[in-house]
Amino acid sequence: MRIRTTATAAATAVVASGALILSAPAAPAATAGPGSLDPGAPGPVVSEALVNGGKDIVLGTTAPRTVTVSVTASHPSGIETGWLMLWHGKDQEEGLEAVLLPNEDAATCRAASVTTSTCSLTITVDPRADLYKNSLAGTWHVLAGARAKDGSLTSSDFFTTARVQRLSKLTVDAAPEPVKKGGTITVTGKLSRANWEDHKYHGYAGQAVKLQFRKKTGSTYTTIKTIRTNSTGNLRTTVKASVDGYWRYGFAGTSTTPAVTTAGDFVDVK
Repeated sequence: MRIRTTATAAATAVVASGALILSAPAAPAATAGPGSLDPGAPGPVVSEALVNGGKDIVLGTTAPRTVTVSVTASHPSGIETGWLMLWHGKDQEEGLEAVLLPNEDAATCRAASVTTSTCSLTITVDPRADLYKNSLAGTWHVLAGARAKDGSLTSSDFFTTARVQRLSKLTVDAAPEPVKKGGTITVTGKLSRANWEDHKYHGYAGQAVKLQFRKKTGSTYTTIKTIRTNSTGNLRTTVKASVDGYWRYGFAGTSTTPAVTTAGDFVDVK
């Protein structure tokens, strides 16, 4: 298991007894008195934990990527801070495979009202340091929590989920160009995706890919057929030429790999 050691005041990762324990700092004791909340009052309520604006985090083989994460919470006393991190594994008792921690020591919180605030942080994901095996692609758990101004806090290891995916690439080549009307066009291409273990791109085998066509004078693409990539991720099919237009391939994506569509390759029909 690889763990980045970036520290954060709101949330820390501690390795103990072979398991990764995620914890928030101890909250200061709430004091009773005129105008203060009862120390036994409920903690803040986290209403939303947002990772990368709700979009999947997609990583290639080398370039790190920094995304914004945020926690929205409310409490009668107001919100002092919030925290969020991503982790991969079954649960804390069985140990975690990987964890992604915030870059900042403290969140930046903006109040929407006296009781509600959204606290933001950033997380940098480095495929060479954090994503050390391909099985880390897919669903990650999101730990989210908040601390109220009265010192009470709340935190959930399984607040929501987010996806971290292996970057996909897709090519297309329609030939010959030009072609006689009624002639045969061969459309080739390749679907590949990032391999986080050797930091190269390899063909994505057995995947359904749509061949689409748009007339030169048209504005929308129509799916002509669906074919599958071979064992090395390559695509090859033939169609009859009828009018000038653009040919492209489109891949809908999987839980571990994002959707990708090529630009159109123009074929002049004589």
